[in-house]
Amino acid sequence: MPTNRSGRREAPPFDPELSVALAALGDGVREPFTPENLAARQERDAAARPRPTVRELQADGRFEVDELRVPGTSGDPDVTLVSARPAGIAGPLPLLYYMHGGGMIMGNAWSVLPRLLHEWALALELAVVSVEYRLAPKTQYPGPLEDCCTGFVWTAEHADRLGVDADRIIIGGKSAGGGLAAALALLARDRGGPVPIGQLLLSPMLDDRNDTFSSHQMAGVDTWDRTSNTTVWRALLGDRYGAADLPPYAAPARATDLSGLPPAYLDVGSAETFRDEGVAYANAIWQSGGQAELHVWPGAFHGFDTFAPRAALSQDARDARTRWLRRILTQSRAGGGRAPAAVG
Repeated sequence: MPTNRSGRREAPPFDPELSVALAALGDGVREPFTPENLAARQERDAAARPRPTVRELQADGRFEVDELRVPGTSGDPDVTLVSARPAGIAGPLPLLYYMHGGGMIMGNAWSVLPRLLHEWALALELAVVSVEYRLAPKTQYPGPLEDCCTGFVWTAEHADRLGVDADRIIIGGKSAGGGLAAALALLARDRGGPVPIGQLLLSPMLDDRNDTFSSHQMAGVDTWDRTSNTTVWRALLGDRYGAADLPPYAAPARATDLSGLPPAYLDVGSAETFRDEGVAYANAIWQSGGQAELHVWPGAFHGFDTFAPRAALSQDARDARTRWLRRILTQSRAGGGRAPAAVG
């Protein structure tokens, strides 16, 4: 494996604009999660992370917002969904069913909605449902995924109530949410559930094995490195961590058959831990005869567009995601509700 003269695997340089933004945030942004600090970090995040109210999300009447509790399955607790759509638009809207990030250990369904609503819901006349799934280690696999699946199936079955088109649902998420979206696409295919028209996988967390070249290359460098990654995978999987027979719904990189999935959009940074697993997942989709659009943003670290939203690279990434969403929605409208199906 390529190394520098000291034997270290040289990391790709950060984009200059992103590097400045990262330096301004201080060293704390790269403090790794460990089993010893996990509980304290979770408490700190829960106290600090925004959780806008329904009234705040309504943004002076620009959006219709509702909190819904849907029955859990197989003895699981009810699942909370936050449903939002641009106000005053008649007729069923296409829907983005979204899973928040946070490494499976942090985050909430409300905090991601202001950005989703202002960037995509208005521009694309798109409804959004954000799911509040249970977090590890209190709830381990398959609990968080089953929460996402329960909400997804309920949303499709109650599309009329929500004013959305059940045949035009895109599933998506970022980081841990991207991994959950990929797993949900596999689960929907294999259970014969609702069929999404696309999967939006942003820096997705896909591989519990944590042994790609980029996971070693970016150790101690990226905002989310292999120490943090090992910590949260262990929290999610418990005794099943590292098991040879771990199902692909737990870690989608374990999947050997990616045929029959909806078209995918994947993006990662060239300087992030998840780079190689994201690239490998796109390649596996192509090899299975499916459709994937892959972007590797040069010099981008994990979460670059959140930490440096005004950077040129962050704007380019948002524009590319929006173009893909618009294209998938246009194709599904022209095709009578479905984007072109993958072969398999």
